[in-house]
Amino acid sequence: MVRISIPGGGPFTREQWRAFDELAEQYTANSEGKPSLRITTRQNIQFHWVKKHAVIALAQRIAETGFYSLNGCGDNVRNVMGCPLSSYSPLYNANSLARRFGEYFRLDAEPHIQVFEIDRNYLRTPEERFAYGDKLLNRKFKIAFSAIHFDEESGHWVPDNCVELRTNDIGVAPILQNGQVERFQVYIGGGQGERNGKSTFSALGEPFGIFSTDELLKGLDAIVSVHRDWGDRQNRHWTRMKYVLFKQGMEWYRAQVRARVGDFELPDANFDYGDRQLHHGWLKQPSNGLLAYGAFIENGRIIDGRNGQLKSMVRHLMETYPIRLMTTPNQDLLFVDIPPEAKESFEADMQQFGYGQRNGKLYSQLRVLSGACVGLDTCRLAYTDSENFEPYLIDELEKRGWKDMAESIGITGCERQCFRPATKTIGWVGSGKDLYLLKLMGSEDARNQGGPLIDSDSQMYLGQVPRKNVADLTEALFEFYVDNRRPNESMGHFHQRVGMETIIHHLKENPQTAPFMEKTYEPLYVTK
Repeated sequence: MVRISIPGGGPFTREQWRAFDELAEQYTANSEGKPSLRITTRQNIQFHWVKKHAVIALAQRIAETGFYSLNGCGDNVRNVMGCPLSSYSPLYNANSLARRFGEYFRLDAEPHIQVFEIDRNYLRTPEERFAYGDKLLNRKFKIAFSAIHFDEESGHWVPDNCVELRTNDIGVAPILQNGQVERFQVYIGGGQGERNGKSTFSALGEPFGIFSTDELLKGLDAIVSVHRDWGDRQNRHWTRMKYVLFKQGMEWYRAQVRARVGDFELPDANFDYGDRQLHHGWLKQPSNGLLAYGAFIENGRIIDGRNGQLKSMVRHLMETYPIRLMTTPNQDLLFVDIPPEAKESFEADMQQFGYGQRNGKLYSQLRVLSGACVGLDTCRLAYTDSENFEPYLIDELEKRGWKDMAESIGITGCERQCFRPATKTIGWVGSGKDLYLLKLMGSEDARNQGGPLIDSDSQMYLGQVPRKNVADLTEALFEFYVDNRRPNESMGHFHQRVGMETIIHHLKENPQTAPFMEKTYEPLYVTK
């Protein structure tokens, strides 16, 4: 796998996407001979099934497009995320900030140039950049910028957390004041990755402080520097920033940053950073009057297959219309700069390639809200299937009548949880070959951190649910919610209201699920 950093999700020009598409054709054929591109939840693009002999040629050609594999992996600041739709906001551009900070935190280009024989005309080291030092960071580090959009129906500005900012080491949210954005609320200490049997945990970031536009770069530099200097370099399972915060405390971390940049405002505990928005369908670009179209790409896999000829469709649209293309934090695509007069023909061309359907049926609400990481057979860390399992799980739930559920299911092949399943309504986390751990207490709006089913006696349930039974357990949870919800209450908030003990009791009493509740497990993730 070769991962390309796409700060803020792009945009791609026609020429850039043509190069990506041609490289996929040349180097990424799977076992069935089908080439593809893969969008990730960090707005990256991945090339899978690349043979070793092709890596140098691929890296060289990618560099010619203006994108790079630098910061795609490794102990550094990974691809900086930002809402792609905000590019067209007359108020605040998170995409622009993500690209600016992505360049600031980019690694020194010289080793990349030497290893892959990159033409120096295509790659340079920014003059102003973060001081990684010889040992780089202790571990990977993630940064995301959320957005704010004007809602014409309500006449209000609405915050948008499409990036799920609190799942990052640093999340930055714009503060609207007097019709302007000149200050930002910063959150620190988020991260979803865990490790079985190790002292690890998932967490949402906590409010850290408020920085002005002029202070933001120095503030973020200082926050990352504290982690560089204090993160545990001996125990790789305890290196992420959330563990420094857990051990030392928020006030200690603030004091460390103040020692580097001076004082800053304390955060607003009541600040609202918004719900997770997916940006699907037709959208207006306020800054120029053109249109955008958010295309759902199931599990981010751009391939010609069961969901239509998606790879061919994207290439056709990019070659036919005067548009650009962006990736979203939810593994989808955003076509931008579409002329209003081209709307009908654009839709017709998408339908020509079978977009919007799977196996001849329209995408359901449940499907477009759900998703998975790659899992087997394209991730060496995965225990089991996720991308290859999720579509069939949704197929089965649709057959049982749940297609209209406005809830999200997240699946990952291991506890690294790249799709962030614990922030979805229902999370299934790979715990072995064809086995999945259930996580609840997340919500479709991504405001809550979920976890495994653990009762008051510290016994964990449903730690290894066989693949063949995942649909049964999911349906039982849907039924419990539908039978007991309050008006307009989402499933995630229903779970928050009734609590874990009530859910466990119901699953024990339900004849269909009781057999799965007989076996208990020691909690996989501890924080001793």
